[in-house]
Amino acid sequence: MSDAPSLVEFKDVTFAYPGSKGDRVILNKVTLSVPRGKVTALMGASGGGKTTVLRLIGGQQKAVSGEVLFDGQDIAGLDLAALYAARRRMGMLFQFGALFTDLSVFDNVAFPLREHTGLSEELVRDIVLMKLNAVGLRGAQALMPSEISGGMARRVALARAIVLDPELIMYDEPFAGLDPISLGTAAKLIRQLNDTLGITSIVVSHDLEETFRIADKVVILANGGIAAQGTPDEVRNSTDPLVHQFVNALAEGPVQFHYPGPAVADDFGPRLANTKTRRRP
Repeated sequence: MSDAPSLVEFKDVTFAYPGSKGDRVILNKVTLSVPRGKVTALMGASGGGKTTVLRLIGGQQKAVSGEVLFDGQDIAGLDLAALYAARRRMGMLFQFGALFTDLSVFDNVAFPLREHTGLSEELVRDIVLMKLNAVGLRGAQALMPSEISGGMARRVALARAIVLDPELIMYDEPFAGLDPISLGTAAKLIRQLNDTLGITSIVVSHDLEETFRIADKVVILANGGIAAQGTPDEVRNSTDPLVHQFVNALAEGPVQFHYPGPAVADDFGPRLANTKTRRRP
């Protein structure tokens, strides 16, 4: 794929969550780039650090070491005002939409405009209706979140994510829980809005078929690092055993069913031995 300039860059980024038995390293010296104007997919097994990457970009988490750059700025080095300014250039689509349940569809989409701009209500109305029209839901503006389907809620959330015309949109599992029609619609919208608005998209997803169809670049995260990255075809044809297991949905491979822990005998051995002794005639 062509080397487009990057909007987001990770340079030797290490991140760990503290734990009672020592820090749990999620990312270990990860270096990656997100090209401008493209759709980049972050994929991999659960717990591989995909959502953590989004949190680092948004500044909700800070790396232990390395740099997280957004348009050349180190997110960790920004003061609060500069961080909020950077976040206004980002849109976020949360899992399952995360709509405000006591606000109408219209007011959910209008919320960022009312919070972050001084626009008149007349202009707010026009912008909200334009964004709702872009996701096919202008006619649902007066409905409450409880009155719309899960797929429609995801589209309302997408309209809210683009209402401030961000340069970057991050999607956290945008296809989870959707029926095939809604899933296809959501995927088409992500690709269409990315190209029409000239934005950059990062999609965290486990849905291989739809994600590979819309992505320009795919990054597979595993074991704290990058197992593979490239075009969908390059990743699909990877000979790496872990990547092969993931893209072919194989039960057996480097990713094991059991979470690492003590041997079974260490946890159950003494008790099982006592049980066998008691059962002897």
